[in-house]
Amino acid sequence: MSDLRVAVLGVGVMGADHVARLTTKISGARVAVVNDFVTEKAERIASGIDGCRAIADPLDAIADPDVDAVVLATPGPTHEKQLLACLEHGKPVLCEKPLTTDVATSLEVVKREAALGKRLIQVGFMRRFDHEYAQLKALLTSGELGRALLLHCAHRNPAVPPYFDSAMVVRDSLVHEVDVTRFLFDEEITSIQMVKPSASPGAPEGLADPQIAIMRTASGRHVDVELFVTTGVAYEVRTEVVAEKGSAMIGLDVGLVRTRSDGTRGGQLTPGFRERFGQAYDTEFQRWVDAVRRGSATGDFTDGPSAWDGYAAAAVCEAGVESLDSGLPVAVSMVDRATIPGA
Repeated sequence: MSDLRVAVLGVGVMGADHVARLTTKISGARVAVVNDFVTEKAERIASGIDGCRAIADPLDAIADPDVDAVVLATPGPTHEKQLLACLEHGKPVLCEKPLTTDVATSLEVVKREAALGKRLIQVGFMRRFDHEYAQLKALLTSGELGRALLLHCAHRNPAVPPYFDSAMVVRDSLVHEVDVTRFLFDEEITSIQMVKPSASPGAPEGLADPQIAIMRTASGRHVDVELFVTTGVAYEVRTEVVAEKGSAMIGLDVGLVRTRSDGTRGGQLTPGFRERFGQAYDTEFQRWVDAVRRGSATGDFTDGPSAWDGYAAAAVCEAGVESLDSGLPVAVSMVDRATIPGA
């Protein structure tokens, strides 16, 4: 079977990484088309890849007959129109989060895909492909720890772009813990409360940082998340499950722990998301390419988070932003999945 011809839409930091990943690390696929609102950037990237073209209009890139599948790394507000175009043309698509920027349009995408009777949309929640998260999921599934009761998470960034606002801490950072919770516990989140402690002196004016999220799942499990995106230190993502018969934690960066002459002990913190989740992205993309290549026989062109998962995350985050304003717990409003056959 010939290589899957992929169009990468959006070649900023994330999209450019994906172009390099597909070109140098992933088997069975090649980048055939690139697109970006900065035309010169797309043309420069395309010129360095054999057989690759830059196409100025993203919808033209999706419709191009030489494109078999699409990677969306474009800004969130563009996703709805681009996803619907992928569905219209029957093109499998790996969409970086968010699915769309609001609950109503995310639900519409879910319904449009379900009406086709096949799965074309995979959402880029890459943590599900990380070795440590996979091990934690397998441990919970085995029943060795009994029933999971609590989930404690920390999500810390050294810095964020200057345009980052308080709501983006929920929509762009917490969204990963939202998906992790649903992945580990196999149930929906029913309520969320955002708490704003005293802001860090290092946070830009007007940015509520840190934040604490308190979530409750359908069966009553408790989840708390510390979000601190301007630590100035390193990239730290930790997840601890407390269960009936024990607990388990990932994300400790304990590959090497040193005891020093001054009596302190420590290791090397991960500097950024690429270093922490590079393996997860590589695994995610290889499994997606493999799924697309066999999808014609199965009707399922995905191997990971679905459009429904993107919709569920959007619903929780929307409630989280509402709570950020009020300080009160907010119920998560979602439709019953059973009412959308095929979702």
